[in-house]
Amino acid sequence: MNKKERPILSDLVNEGTSELEKFQNEIIRPVIKMQHDLLIASFKQYLQKRKIDFSVLSDQKKRSRISSIFKTDNNYKNMTLGFIVGHFSTDEFTFYTANVSEVNKRILQIITQRIKDSITELL
Repeated sequence: MNKKERPILSDLVNEGTSELEKFQNEIIRPVIKMQHDLLIASFKQYLQKRKIDFSVLSDQKKRSRISSIFKTDNNYKNMTLGFIVGHFSTDEFTFYTANVSEVNKRILQIITQRIKDSITELL
C-alpha cells in the first residue's frame, strides 16, 4: 500500500487572490492531482457499469458525454466529491462547509476538465 501525498503546486497563488481561489489552488487542485488515478479508474468503472462504449464516440462526443455525466448523475457526482473532500483536514473541511456550493462547483469543474484532458487513459 503506497501512501499518498498531496503534491505541492507552486505559482498558483498571487497577491489579491480570493480565499476561494486560494483554497482551490492550495487545497483542491493538489488533492485532485493526488487522486487522479482513482478518478480515472472510477470513471472507467462508471462507463463499464452503464455499458457506455466510449471507444466508438468521437472526441467531441466523449467530451460532451463527460460533461453531461457530471451534470446529470448526482450519485456519481457525490461519490467523486467524496474522493476529494475525504482528504480535507478539519480546518479545510470547516472552510468547505462554509462555502460548500461554490467549492463543489469548482471541484467538479476541475475534475470534469481533468477527465476530458485524460480521454486517452479511458480507453
